[in-house]
Amino acid sequence: MRPNRTGLALVCGLILTTCVVIAGGLLASGQDARRAASPGVGQPPNTGQRAASPSQVYAFTHAGMLSPAVAGARELVYVPNSGETGMGGTRWSTSTDRDTVTVIDPKTFKIVDHFHVGGMPQHVTPSWDLKTLWVDASSSDQLVPIDPHTGKPGKPVRNVDQPYNLYFTPDGRSALVVAEYLNRIDVRDPHTMALRRKVKVPCRGINHADFSADGSYFIATCEYSGQLLKFDTKSMKLLGTLDLGADSMPQDIRLGPDGRTFYVAGFHDGGLIPIEGTTLHRGALIRTGAGTHGIYPSRDGTLLYVSNRQAGSVSVVDPTIGAVVANWTIPGGGSPDMGGVSADGKQLWLSGRNDDEVYCFSTTNGRLLARIHVGANPHGLAIFPQPGRYSLGHTGNYR
Repeated sequence: MRPNRTGLALVCGLILTTCVVIAGGLLASGQDARRAASPGVGQPPNTGQRAASPSQVYAFTHAGMLSPAVAGARELVYVPNSGETGMGGTRWSTSTDRDTVTVIDPKTFKIVDHFHVGGMPQHVTPSWDLKTLWVDASSSDQLVPIDPHTGKPGKPVRNVDQPYNLYFTPDGRSALVVAEYLNRIDVRDPHTMALRRKVKVPCRGINHADFSADGSYFIATCEYSGQLLKFDTKSMKLLGTLDLGADSMPQDIRLGPDGRTFYVAGFHDGGLIPIEGTTLHRGALIRTGAGTHGIYPSRDGTLLYVSNRQAGSVSVVDPTIGAVVANWTIPGGGSPDMGGVSADGKQLWLSGRNDDEVYCFSTTNGRLLARIHVGANPHGLAIFPQPGRYSLGHTGNYR
């Protein structure tokens, strides 16, 4: 019988194609396994989820989305007792409890620990990999690590020039120490904090920052000179500036949920200043209250909780309509400053900068759940852990 050459060729082709597909699959699987076994420095923990688009900036910070990196970490509130009021402060505390951190159990509202960390601690900052909390002891020129599994401090990293605030690049490869009083950003190793370079900035009082949705640039606020500075994240090249006015005194800055608009807390403006990140175009002021200071996204990323230090209130802002939808006033007055949202999104914790106290609000109805006396002029409070793949710094800017 004469063989069918066309059919034979077809069968051979199918066999060859199948072998190539199988081999390719095995090769890809092996590469994936090697990558999983040896994660790069700049790779966030694998959550099995897609990367966030600009319109989903806080897609990985919802309730129930804790990173495996925080497994075993104690849920605690860390309060740095700075002993100074900062700009616009109304009362220097007479308390002798300063240069310390007070630790609070958020379930019982009880103080469970207290320790010395050095002069003028400003903020408690989660590291990029979520494995360490850093305290910026600015007048002691040191960063103090805290183990989130035990809640205990470790050996300080010394010779860090006047650290006021601390951020991490989105790829996790660099720490940015904001030296407010030196008008400088120091680029350091994110683990050892070894100095890499010093970047002098053309403004006075640089203090807060946040990154674009793709991480390519960040915008920083300058408290004393009333400016915004835009930097390229990799090169640290200055890309642009915006003058908000010498009397503005900008404080915190956060990227909004749309992934394009940054919101700046204008202390003397009494509200949020929307800034289009690409062009640095300034939008209309969203009035919140006197002494606008801290900005915290809700757990689902749709709202912004804004602390008004002089007004003694918190404003809830809906960025989609550019308006305040609720105001929570502290009974008898207060001075809400910096803090964060609990992992389940049900509590907002803030320090009371002028009143030596800490506040816990219900995010459901704005009711004040607790008012806890702490040390002198508490500042950048951190509640840890919180959901997110990694931390960009401050008191917990997560993505």
